[in-house]
Amino acid sequence: MNGEPCGDVGIAHAAELLAFTDAVMRGDDAALARTRAALRAVITPEAYVEVAAIIAAFNVVDRVADATGIPLDDMMLAMSADVRNELRLTRFASSANTPAAS
Repeated sequence: MNGEPCGDVGIAHAAELLAFTDAVMRGDDAALARTRAALRAVITPEAYVEVAAIIAAFNVVDRVADATGIPLDDMMLAMSADVRNELRLTRFASSANTPAAS
């Protein structure tokens, strides 16, 4: 979340979900303990396991795709341009692995 409010995205407990995901991805142990407790206070244990599994699966698949150099195809590059710009994905070093659309 990087200090930015998440706003109403139409998902129950979005603020807690985003804070937890951010803490997991950053590897911030203090924030992880805090956000884990906040998330577990508002969702079921089963939902918590699902959230953790989704974060883990995305992390693995994303790292495998990045490590193997799987490029986005031109259609996906074009369709995702606005989202990638809005999220400012070029600020991440791994964005160098994404070629420009041809």
